[in-house]
Amino acid sequence: MLHQRRRFLRLAAGAVTLPALLRIANAQDYPNKPVRIITHSAPGGAPDALLRIVGDSLSKIWNQQVVVLNNPGAGGAVAARAAAGATPDGYTPYMPASSAFVTLSGIQANLPLNVPKDFLPVGFMGEQPFFFCVTPSLGVNTLAEFIELAKKKPGEISYAATGRGTLSHLAGEALQEKAGIKLLMVPYLGGTAQALNDVIAGRVPMVIDGYSSLAGSLQGGNIKALAVGSNKRLPEFPDVPAVAELIAGFNSRGWVALVAPLGTPEPILRKLNADLRAAVTEPTTKAKLESTGNYAIPMTPAELLKFITDEQQMWKPTLENIARNP
Repeated sequence: MLHQRRRFLRLAAGAVTLPALLRIANAQDYPNKPVRIITHSAPGGAPDALLRIVGDSLSKIWNQQVVVLNNPGAGGAVAARAAAGATPDGYTPYMPASSAFVTLSGIQANLPLNVPKDFLPVGFMGEQPFFFCVTPSLGVNTLAEFIELAKKKPGEISYAATGRGTLSHLAGEALQEKAGIKLLMVPYLGGTAQALNDVIAGRVPMVIDGYSSLAGSLQGGNIKALAVGSNKRLPEFPDVPAVAELIAGFNSRGWVALVAPLGTPEPILRKLNADLRAAVTEPTTKAKLESTGNYAIPMTPAELLKFITDEQQMWKPTLENIARNP
């Protein structure tokens, strides 16, 4: 009887450890086929540009192709639904932008995202400090001049954002709150590329977004950057003042993170995190990111979870204010 009991326990232990051993083996072997990363961004958008740079770096590490799956629409809800339904094997991770985590509750179905309730955190991909840009026809050259003009024309000066409740909208709201001005937000569901047509024509004087979405228009002189929403000037853009130079403590930026569907094995999550950290800190990749206004901040899954929670808390008062005053 004792012999049979010991044999049963050995078999039971084997039954428990075999799946774990298989998961570890799969992680060591991961990836052995192309990895498809879902994003809500349309091709050419700031998150899409960042993802393609990081994706190229991951492709070299993995010796496997990284395929970008653009799923724009419904303020990020389309991409979120597609990502949530993906097989949890590490081959279809999801790169939501900050607006998917920090947005008005109920503005889109299943948003904002809750990690780790909806997805598992993997790692941080990068942040994009927002550039506050205006059309030259507005006749202002500094943020101080813009604020002075806005105070003389409350509610008359408009700014383009990528949708109600998005981070570009929240950045505009934060500027109004801290500068004591009133602006009119104009949402462009087609993204910044669509908004720039009206900004360049002077119909909407201001646009707020990451540098990569605005680079062509800035370099062509069609718009001018008054300030950047980082807490200090960016080394790559030394002539653009930080908003914090005029408004102490101001910090406004978009960011993107990598998450995975619920049920993704822990060994694969660890492998994804380690490879992502290596990809964004590789010197050539890091330089490419910074030249497009994207800045890598490597994080563990636990650090990413805390970062997301802190961002949600930071923007909560602004979101509540928008909800009270739609």
